[in-house]
Amino acid sequence: MGLTRDFFIALSKNQLLNTGAKKWGLKLGASKVVAGTDIDSMMKSVKELNANGIGATIDNLGEFVYSKEEALHAKENILATLEAIQQRGVTAHMSVKLTQIGLDVDDKFCLENMREIVEAAARYAIFINIDMEDYSHLQQTLDILHELLKEYDNVGTVIQSYLYRSEKDLENLKNARLRLVKGAYKEIAEVSYQSKQDIDANFLKLIKIRLQQPGFTSIATHDHHIINAVKQFVKENQIPRGRFEFQMLYGFRTDMQKELADEGFAFTTYVPFGQDWYGYYMRRLAERPQNINLALKSMVSK
Repeated sequence: MGLTRDFFIALSKNQLLNTGAKKWGLKLGASKVVAGTDIDSMMKSVKELNANGIGATIDNLGEFVYSKEEALHAKENILATLEAIQQRGVTAHMSVKLTQIGLDVDDKFCLENMREIVEAAARYAIFINIDMEDYSHLQQTLDILHELLKEYDNVGTVIQSYLYRSEKDLENLKNARLRLVKGAYKEIAEVSYQSKQDIDANFLKLIKIRLQQPGFTSIATHDHHIINAVKQFVKENQIPRGRFEFQMLYGFRTDMQKELADEGFAFTTYVPFGQDWYGYYMRRLAERPQNINLALKSMVSK
């Protein structure tokens, strides 16, 4: 299992394969977990979710950006998606990776791009979530977030429970809107828990801490054990349902997504789309090796 996960994490970082994937279209089973390559196809999926009482956080996929030209192009795509959310009246916000808009080019350049995105979103009353990436980008991401929070209240980020430092980061962001996750990257033992048991225990610990802080919380997990524990905790501690939501990825556990929405819990689905689907899909295979069967079946059918 560990070797398989490491293999797909390594593939997710392969720039040559990422470039090739843009020409393939949504193959290898990716169409099951990526909501199309353009705004129109993605919006159809979002409207279907909304019809079932489920919101969306939309990710215009992209990474491996090392030039200002690519970053500016990505920024324009994100701005176009924000405009589409506004014009089509869907219940949705956006998730953005800073490496997509220039974090690996220049911090100040990235901040300028992000400020433009958050400003546009604020005009439409849309929230922007800054996706957390690997550990090497963590502090840069938090630094940019703290700069943006000086001017805006419609921006937040993700806390990864497999990192030792996350409880401290949680405290420093107790008033901001946050998404709590287990974590999708391969990190070394010096900075992160390595066993599933330790990661799960810390995830639940952070959720309980966070639900007693003032900021709105998105609990992103497909783990029904965690979900049931959260349900019990909020009931015992009389935490209003308006203070948090559950989140899952597009294409995963769709029956449970609808069940939670039908039970009256706020629910949001993470909806990725775009031509830069490759890195995202490889990380999903790394997290859930059973999806490899899906990819292999797709390859054979092609």
